[in-house]
Amino acid sequence: MTPSLPLPSTVMSRADLDFLLHDWLRVSELCGRERYADHSRETIDAVVDLSAELAEKYFAPHNRKADLNEPRLVGEEVELIPEIAEALRRFADADLVGAAMDERVGGMQLPYTAYLACMAWFYAANVATAAYPLLTTGNANLLIEHGSDEQIERYVKPMVEGRFTGTMCLSEPQAGSNLADITTRAEPQDDGTYRLFGQKMWISGGEHTMSENIVHLVLAKVPGSPAGTRGISLFVVPKYLVDEDGSIGERNDIVITGLNHKMGFRGTVNTMPTLGQGMHTPGGRPGAVGYLVGEENTGLKKMFTMMNEARLGVGLGATALGYTGYLKSLDYARNRPQGRTVGADPSSPQVMLTGHADVRRMLLAQKSYVEGALALGLFCARLVDDEKTGSPEEAAAASTLLNVLTPIAKSWPSQWCLKANELAVQVLGGAGYTIDYDVEQHYRDNRLNPIHEGTHGIQAQDLLGRKVLAGGGAGLAALSERIAATCDRADAAGGPAEEFAALLRPRVTRLIEVTTALAGLGATDPEAFLADATEYLEAAGHIVIAWIWLEQVLALGGRIDDDADGFAAGKRQAAAYFLRRELPVVDAKFDLLAAADRTTLDMRDDWF
Repeated sequence: MTPSLPLPSTVMSRADLDFLLHDWLRVSELCGRERYADHSRETIDAVVDLSAELAEKYFAPHNRKADLNEPRLVGEEVELIPEIAEALRRFADADLVGAAMDERVGGMQLPYTAYLACMAWFYAANVATAAYPLLTTGNANLLIEHGSDEQIERYVKPMVEGRFTGTMCLSEPQAGSNLADITTRAEPQDDGTYRLFGQKMWISGGEHTMSENIVHLVLAKVPGSPAGTRGISLFVVPKYLVDEDGSIGERNDIVITGLNHKMGFRGTVNTMPTLGQGMHTPGGRPGAVGYLVGEENTGLKKMFTMMNEARLGVGLGATALGYTGYLKSLDYARNRPQGRTVGADPSSPQVMLTGHADVRRMLLAQKSYVEGALALGLFCARLVDDEKTGSPEEAAAASTLLNVLTPIAKSWPSQWCLKANELAVQVLGGAGYTIDYDVEQHYRDNRLNPIHEGTHGIQAQDLLGRKVLAGGGAGLAALSERIAATCDRADAAGGPAEEFAALLRPRVTRLIEVTTALAGLGATDPEAFLADATEYLEAAGHIVIAWIWLEQVLALGGRIDDDADGFAAGKRQAAAYFLRRELPVVDAKFDLLAAADRTTLDMRDDWF
């Protein structure tokens, strides 16, 4: 019987995070920049250690309990299990809400790359509870960038302290993802405030009693504004009004009229808020009091500050769910004796599940997906740091590359780390789909992420319709140049890296050719241009992950050929799996795109 190999943690791999942060991304070099001057490798490692401890002690233990005990609407209030509030209090007490924020608002100005490494622990331990600080930090960062000094003082600082939480209120029942169709109206008042009337839908964190106040960021239209998205404005609408001295004032006219019950993320309350119904009358009359952020009719552009941050967060959350599922299925497979190897004597001892080639295939596929996705998420975070603190040239280059990678960083993990969860269930066999094991919940939780913060199809249309072609194709050029530079380094390194580069180069060339052809089609037939954008996103995503794997192989240096170095050998095999077995699927997708196939376009409604 093969001896079992214990894992340090089945939540997240500290060894992988250390490799990515320090050996590959060299995050401590950022500490030479003024913004991060108070930090060092020691402080970064200490915050990651603290996050791992808090995640495993206060987030992971109630992950299943929150799933089995969904939020309940009792009158106007939402009841949640108490462990969620305790975990969020511990998170805030550790100053993690503002970990990456400015010192002027109470933050610690940790590099964003390190911050996302910290958040990976919380997402893996309990993504539903971690969703509350995800929304709050995104809300606060938007107000830091676009809000007034008064709004920052009144709302951001209490969020950083953990006293307030935040939401983003975009969609409406009749609008769905098409925000041009929202009907919530904001009526200007003589005192400079607005009164909002309407209904929102799918608002996570929209009601609870875990904080003193909830700060809603609400999209609405001022009467007389332009039609469509050009007429959308952004407002701060707090659950309770906040007086000039910072004290809590009247209850605002925003109430929850129902809860949505989802297949996953069950510990994250998801609400249907109504504004201006008159159940509360601040100032003696109905209408939710709102405060304009910036100027009228610029709301959607400002909200994208939060949405893009949330998209990276959703991608990392999907990665973390896939990662913890992988680690748990690996632990199970290493400790579950079942069957014998092919050709073995039936009387011989059973082998562990890892002794079977097909199980190793499923584990290796998971490893290639989740470790590739984690590296992509942290790479995008490093681009955020460069965009914020690099030289003008570095900042511009980082912005261009981040712009094209964001839809991939959101959607690729949401698709393929979900696939990893599916494989984790399969590795456990009959045990995998029972509630006795976590992997079925991880799958359900992760199934929401292809929809969260812009569906898979929306991200695909954003990538093909805007991002790769923006600035005359600057995004695609930036990406292809970075990949080419990596391939050049791989050729110089020789060995496995050179082999992998040879597999990657022709696919990048094909990506450029197909993109150019599609752009030409878009000039004459816009509908046909975007009809198969999802195929394009999936092909481009695979190319990006293959590149990220090649970067990891190069970061291993001389360790790559040391079979005694289990970490390095595992990375080498995962890279080989992805480049040899997964990357070739893009060829069929490019053939389909190049053919401008009209099967879906020509399908009629009455034929279904």
